[in-house]
Amino acid sequence: MAHHIATDQSGAIEKATIRRITRRLLPFLVLLYFLNFLDRVNVSFAALQMNADLGMSQAAYGFGAGLFFIGYFIFEVPSNMILHKVGARIWIARIAVTWGAVSAATAFVQTETHFFIARFMLGFAEAGLLPGLILYLTYWYPERHRARIVALLYIAVPLSSVLGGPLSTAIIQHADGLFGLAGWRNMFLLEGLPTVIIGVVTFFYLTSRPAEAKWLTDEQRGWLQRSLNDEAQVIASRQGTTKGHRGLFSALKDIRIVTMSAVLFSIFYGFYGVSFFLPQMISAMSVEWGVEFSLVEIGFITAAPFAVGTVAMILASRHSDRKGERVWHTAIAMLVAAAGITIAVLGNSSPYVMLVGIALLLSGVLSATSTFWAVPPSILTGMALAAGIGLMNSFANLSGFIGPYLAGYLKDRTGTFDVPMYIIGGVLVVAALVLLGSRRGLSGASVTTETSIPDEVVSSGR
Repeated sequence: MAHHIATDQSGAIEKATIRRITRRLLPFLVLLYFLNFLDRVNVSFAALQMNADLGMSQAAYGFGAGLFFIGYFIFEVPSNMILHKVGARIWIARIAVTWGAVSAATAFVQTETHFFIARFMLGFAEAGLLPGLILYLTYWYPERHRARIVALLYIAVPLSSVLGGPLSTAIIQHADGLFGLAGWRNMFLLEGLPTVIIGVVTFFYLTSRPAEAKWLTDEQRGWLQRSLNDEAQVIASRQGTTKGHRGLFSALKDIRIVTMSAVLFSIFYGFYGVSFFLPQMISAMSVEWGVEFSLVEIGFITAAPFAVGTVAMILASRHSDRKGERVWHTAIAMLVAAAGITIAVLGNSSPYVMLVGIALLLSGVLSATSTFWAVPPSILTGMALAAGIGLMNSFANLSGFIGPYLAGYLKDRTGTFDVPMYIIGGVLVVAALVLLGSRRGLSGASVTTETSIPDEVVSSGR
């Protein structure tokens, strides 16, 4: 009887703690990532006017859009290690202020070269935000909650199109001439400056570690710290070390980290290869469909597949947490994405079939991403985890350079997006098979769910 009472009390503390953390931190983190992704992908909507104003070809636009990820790559791992050292509150605030300022400054580029420099600097300024947020969540959530929590964080990605697409195109269309600037220039300005303000707020709002969380009770802080410490000991026993993590450079050479980096590269390749060109794809297809869309209508049509992808991502992540399984969930989602891109290409003569295919692609890559990020904390801790997440995300984001540039180049050469879309499908299939072939080495990616809390606990904190 006493054991049952103690278990019930522990479960009640867990529910209350997770609910409190989620309500306190997650909405603000989603807002940050929403602004981040909006400032990253709004260039795809700016391209509807900007390319002509600056005299850029599709290949030059793809190259410039992709330069973001070169700057991102250079500073990604150091940024995440700095965050682990100085704390999330200071470092995430710094990231937000600098990327918002650079994004706003893009409003004043005058040449193709200026655009290239602005995109490179934006990536350099933003580097470390996503891996920093993923790392930050591991400080607050035990393993069995993380896929759902990452999925809730990733709502910001589709929201940046569901809400950001119509917002960006409305600014372009209706703010044309404001401040004496073209519509696409005002879009960068009006969407970049609020990020600077939120960055300042971040410094005062975020709490770096649970030990500093005065908004948790002593009982809640104690439960959380014990749970996280117990998980660190389990990981340490898997690795055969008493410190809970190996040396930094050993982690960076770990074949599992290399494999997971390649898998994440393919997932991001699928996302960026399509998202940077989706507004232009819809605009071009409208001619074949015999319908003329306004900029705002293109924004709403672009948002539809992202809305579907959001629902799929949340359902998949909850199922992954409930089953305590990550690898198969990630691989199957990648195969769904590959099937979706194939449907979109083969059915591009029909607007409905093409949008269904794009929706399947986005459902797959978003779902795969949310379950993927639950894997690294199960095999690494401490500075090795910070560096490992940074390395994975850094390498994977190179796909954001290769994907848009290759898609733009092949579009210029062939006149269609068919070939680059088929390449995306092939990359996703190969990476899914590699992941499944490596699943034994990722045995830590299967989590114990005996003490998992019901779905409604996380839902209540949204």
